[in-house]
Amino acid sequence: MKVTVDKIENGMARLLIRPQEKEDFLLPVEELPAKTAEGSILEINFELKEDEKQAAEKRVSSLLDKLKNKKS
Repeated sequence: MKVTVDKIENGMARLLIRPQEKEDFLLPVEELPAKTAEGSILEINFELKEDEKQAAEKRVSSLLDKLKNKKS
């Protein structure tokens, strides 16, 4: 996904999704590459983290089990 940095204000960057640039989202500036400025074009890549998802599911399941046992 490519985005255009539309505006940077109060530590947040407004990013427009290219090519239409009709949809936007905010991201903290510290998450962007150094020297990013208004008008910069960035490419964002997503990576599926299945192992982290499974760890989170296990943690949530454990917390739910603890809650259920407290009610008993």
